[in-house]
Amino acid sequence: MSENSLVTSVNKSRKARLVNVRLTDAEHGKIEEAAKAADMSVSAFFRSLLLEGAGVRPILTRDDRLIMAALLEDMRKIGVNLNQVARALNSGKAVHPSELDINLANVQSIQAAVMLELRSLSRRAGYQRRGEE
Repeated sequence: MSENSLVTSVNKSRKARLVNVRLTDAEHGKIEEAAKAADMSVSAFFRSLLLEGAGVRPILTRDDRLIMAALLEDMRKIGVNLNQVARALNSGKAVHPSELDINLANVQSIQAAVMLELRSLSRRAGYQRRGEE
């Protein structure tokens, strides 16, 4: 790489544009705390959030959306099953305890999957904000 192209490359990545935002002291304090928790400068943290919010760098990837859609469909199916059990109980019909156990296990399984996925998203978002990914 020539010296000239290196200078051009550096100038293109230099952050020369400034955005001013007015905040209360409390708002600024909260942003500083969040940036510190993400191990970022306030400027980098704010830039990351602005780019995500503007859709320039989406918060959820295509794979994330597919996983969330699959989890949502699983939750819908469990909801249908629970509704059928509730209808049976409300109409005085007997429901085998194993039916309740299966539905409860399904709810717990989906809850665990959602929590795991949200933890993964949160961790990955932190890495992306810090430019580590």
